[in-house]
Amino acid sequence: MIMQKKERIVVKVGTSTLTYSTGKANIRRMQALVRTLADLHNSGCEIVLVTSGAIGVGVGKLGLDKKPNTTPGRQAAACIGQCELMFMYDKFFGELGCTIGQLLITKSDIENEERRTNLINAFEHILKFAAIPVINENDSIAVEEIVYGDNDNLSAQVAKLVHADKLIILTDTDGLFDKNPMEHEDAQLIPVVKKIDESIINLAGGAGTNRGTGGMITKIHAAQEATAAHIDTYIINGENPDDIYRLIEGHRIGTHFVKED
Repeated sequence: MIMQKKERIVVKVGTSTLTYSTGKANIRRMQALVRTLADLHNSGCEIVLVTSGAIGVGVGKLGLDKKPNTTPGRQAAACIGQCELMFMYDKFFGELGCTIGQLLITKSDIENEERRTNLINAFEHILKFAAIPVINENDSIAVEEIVYGDNDNLSAQVAKLVHADKLIILTDTDGLFDKNPMEHEDAQLIPVVKKIDESIINLAGGAGTNRGTGGMITKIHAAQEATAAHIDTYIINGENPDDIYRLIEGHRIGTHFVKED
């Protein structure tokens, strides 16, 4: 792979990509994702990873059959799952010689000017030290984020904070379709979106899976936020993390939301 220039890339991975339907971690896919990101890091890219999965992994570790239906229950699952999630990331990245650093963020960290500045400084120094920031919402304390939040929006905010060149959102579909592919066999993938208008938003449909918190609509809103900040955004299937290589090499993968001029 030949890099044209050093790029700063934010990659967001969702719970449905990181876990099986049982709720337990999909170790094989996590290892493949980490291997790809570590290799891109070695090639000269600056990588920032926004990861969901704390509650989902916590549910699996606790042996529950579904997410708790109370906020304290979800907070407890997030506490337990976050430890396990970061243990796995640290182990997998460490085996490939990459250092990571954890940041747990709430909405107020971004909205408060002083904390936002501190956060930007932390990002820049982690990247300066050639480490990979691994970010999640602080679900164990941020009640509002657990009830309403999603890491799609967080990934767009992070991409803006670090002045990313690209935001890549990994999900369990191939991108944005002209109709729901689960209901229509003739649904066609939309490869490029130059402007996110009401018609594009209407294509996004409803909520996500019972393991995640978002859905296509939150990804479209994230793309809208990022492209307005001049960041090319891509929604691709996370089943094969090697597709990230192909995307960066210029192949058409998933749906590309073109940055605004």
